[in-house]
Order: sequence, then C-alpha cells, then structure tokens
Amino acid sequence: MPLEDVYRRNQEHRSHRAGWLRAAVLGANDGLVSTSSLMIGVAAARASDQGFLVTAGAAAIAAGAMSMAVGEYVSVRSQNDIEEADKEIEIEHLAVDPEGEFEELVHIYMQRGLSRELAMQVVEAMHDRDPLEAHLRDELGQQPHTKARPVQAAVASAIAFTLGGLIPFAGAFAPSVGAAAWSIVGFTVAGLIVTGVASARIAGTSLFRPTVRVLAGGLLGLAITAGIGHLLHLSGI
Repeated sequence: MPLEDVYRRNQEHRSHRAGWLRAAVLGANDGLVSTSSLMIGVAAARASDQGFLVTAGAAAIAAGAMSMAVGEYVSVRSQNDIEEADKEIEIEHLAVDPEGEFEELVHIYMQRGLSRELAMQVVEAMHDRDPLEAHLRDELGQQPHTKARPVQAAVASAIAFTLGGLIPFAGAFAPSVGAAAWSIVGFTVAGLIVTGVASARIAGTSLFRPTVRVLAGGLLGLAITAGIGHLLHLSGI
C-alpha cells in the first residue's frame, strides 16, 4: 500500500483529537450549563432586576472561561508530569535491567497473540531501533499523537466556554425578566443540542446518544438551579 494511503487511513481515526476534543466539549457544555444555570437562578431569585441578570451573566462567562482555562492547564500539565516521570523510570529500568525489560515486552506481545519465537524477534527489532519508544508505547500506552497538550487544552476550553456561555447570555436581553428566563432556557436547549451534535460529529460517533446525554445533563442543571433560586426568592433572601 502506498505511504500516502497509509497516512490517509491513519487520519481517519479520531484518537489524535482526544487531547483538545475533551477540553472543547467540556468547555462548551460547562459554558452553556453554568452560565444559563446562574442566570436562571438569578432570574428566579430577583424577578424584577434585569440589569443584575445581565451583569451576572457577563461575570459568569468571564470568570468561568478563566477558571476553565487554568483548570485544564493544571490538570493536563499534571498528566504530562506523570508521563514524564514514567518515562524517567523506564529509562532507569532499561539501563539497570535491559534483559528483564526485554522479557517484559516479549510477554506483552505474547499476550497479544504472538508466539514466543515471533515475539522475541519483534522485541529484538524494536530494541535495535529504539527500546525506550517501544516500552513507552506498548508497556505504558504513551502515544505521540494522543499526548496531552496543556496549552492547547486550556485555549480550547476557554474559547469553547465563552462561545457556550454567550448562547444563553443572548437571552438575557429579552424585554422582561420573565421573558428573559424563557429565552435563556430556549437558547440553552438549542446550544446543548448543537454541542452534542458537534461533539458526535468530531468524534465520529452516532448523533443520538451524545446529544441526548448533553441535553439531559444540561436540563437537569437548569432545573436544580432554577429550583434553588425560586426557593431563595420565596424565602426573601
């Protein structure tokens, strides 16, 4: 098979998107749910103050985007630190006990269905080329194309959160607080559906389940927050 065909077939897989797709979907979903939930809660608790509703929505978007970006960066950076620590351990093991590491890789390939003779030939070829790469890939599951990228994840998360938050925020400019509350719900439902469909398309999966999952989770968050806001309003807090 020509090399360009091999490259094209590899590009059809979605695993190389895992690093930023998770952060983007999480950011968009969180932007939609947290912003709309906060605004619905405010609308329920302060039924006559539309200016406060708009201010709360804008603050929620700004604070949430920065929080998501920092949280994603720290989280993914920690994952990178673990991978680097594992890499250093593997380097030490290869230096101290190369025979044991050789046998360990042979056993891994035998578990995958190779005979011992063939597994030894494969490991010998791998060790002749790059033993560390072979052990990182087949023993620890570290792949270059799925390596976590903290900056990419942070930027994707912040942008996605902002875009997601702007959808329910648009509903705050309805003529009244009551109308704004329903507009926020409507915009949020539409945004959740778009987020579910987009994530399914990017991941290459069916549309129905991811979309229903995103929509159900978002509506649950809205319902709980609206209920809390309504209770606060009734209690006069």
